[in-house]
Amino acid sequence: MLLASQDHRDAAFRAVEELPGIKVATIRAGNRMHPVPQGRIIDLGFDIGAHMAKQRNAGLIIVQDGAIRFERYALGYTATGRWTSFSVAKSITSTLVGAALQDGYIGSLDDRVSTYLPALLGSALEEVTVRQLLTMSSGVKWNEDYEDPASDVSRFNSQKPVPGEDVSVSYMKALPREAAPGTTWVYKTGETNLIGVLVSAATGKRLSDYLSEKIWKPFGMEDDAVWMLGATGHEIAGCCISARLRDFARFGLFMMSGGVAGGQQVLPDDWIAQATTKAYDVDIPGRGYGYQWWTNDDGSYSAQGIYGQGIFVDAARRLVIASNGNWPVATDPDGLVAEREAFYKRVQAAVDREQAA
Repeated sequence: MLLASQDHRDAAFRAVEELPGIKVATIRAGNRMHPVPQGRIIDLGFDIGAHMAKQRNAGLIIVQDGAIRFERYALGYTATGRWTSFSVAKSITSTLVGAALQDGYIGSLDDRVSTYLPALLGSALEEVTVRQLLTMSSGVKWNEDYEDPASDVSRFNSQKPVPGEDVSVSYMKALPREAAPGTTWVYKTGETNLIGVLVSAATGKRLSDYLSEKIWKPFGMEDDAVWMLGATGHEIAGCCISARLRDFARFGLFMMSGGVAGGQQVLPDDWIAQATTKAYDVDIPGRGYGYQWWTNDDGSYSAQGIYGQGIFVDAARRLVIASNGNWPVATDPDGLVAEREAFYKRVQAAVDREQAA
């Protein structure tokens, strides 16, 4: 999909599970739906439709104080359709680590990853901790260039499986070290994929089933979602959950709830504060990276995926913004990404005006 034309991506992002050769696992929703009623349309003082067109948003929803303040769709996407998440899935995978910690499947974030994945013994990842994987600070060498067919992120899924071993483990254990663990942040999808395998190994459950059990059903997502599978049949933890836009927004509401679903505390009490606090600088003023969440110095945070996928959470303003899209390029830090960040700030300012009135 990364190397397809924009028109082909529009269709593919709406129906990843229908693409030739793609296999998915279902994330089951339950019978109870978390209500998100229609609220008063928010006044941002400018044309949101024009912003959506410039961003090539397929869907944009603003939920504030538990109500929908804006919702619109384009590019053939609808409220009852699914759209792929790309790396928004990383933040969801990270949250499953918190659930596994709460359930006792993972003893500590300071445990070595090789404790749960012994195939990593003898590799550059042998002494790396769960926390260091979560913060993408393992120190292994990785190339995340989405437009380079020879990059790690492009070659990762063409890795030939080793019998009895997940393809993520096979690929990652062969990587050389370029920095001491815990010293340097480098964005690596492969590390999130490895986190997913670790969670499955620790819990003895598929990621899709564990997500359904801990969040999707008890919090009340309105529809099933699907998670793309890799070459060895495991969910690709760093990518590609296809869900409804409102359910992506509900995931933001779950985070804002403090990690409570169905009346149960799904995450450790301090998990969300830790996960969404800057652990490493990312060379962007006012921003950082936590446990697979992009952090902002004002306390807000976001899950982000290439081509315009995102969940923005601002608990102080009781605000969640979710978007899906198909940018002309995978990422554009000084253009489309900056425009999206500016949009978040304009929504925050509009909420502040309302609260001050």
